[in-house]
Amino acid sequence: MTVVTIRLAGASDAPLLHQAILAMARGLGAEAKVRSTPDDLCRHGFSEKPAFEALIAEVDGTFAGMCLYFPSFSTWRGEPGLYVQDIYVEPGFRGRRIGERLLGAVAARGRQGGALYLRLSVDADNRGAQAFYNRLGIEWSQGERIHAIYGDAFAVLAERDIGKEG
Repeated sequence: MTVVTIRLAGASDAPLLHQAILAMARGLGAEAKVRSTPDDLCRHGFSEKPAFEALIAEVDGTFAGMCLYFPSFSTWRGEPGLYVQDIYVEPGFRGRRIGERLLGAVAARGRQGGALYLRLSVDADNRGAQAFYNRLGIEWSQGERIHAIYGDAFAVLAERDIGKEG
């Protein structure tokens, strides 16, 4: 009998989470874009004020997948929720509902903490993931687009002194 367990990741899992993130990026042809390190994940996810939580799925004690998420709040809905940053299932475990179990566990943990919704984004070219989310009832929000600012552009924005007159 196959035993699937879902557990909360700890600091010692940071290298495993990072390996999964690299594998996910590799599958999208974007491994070169990953600049994070296991130390970054450990420092930001398992500190006194963690920026995220992660769940790990294991099948008979073997790593099968992970889901990394953090709290969110909708001002329009007036409700707390969760944002899934990354979900990854090892190729050998795909088709065994590991991803569904991970998302279900995230939703259950969120609901226990007061969350009333879950959001995520998906690579525009990742049709398999889009179909998977649709099967679970996680619909594409056609009225929204994600905008982002990173690196030097973020620093410039943060350093603007918009409070001064003149």
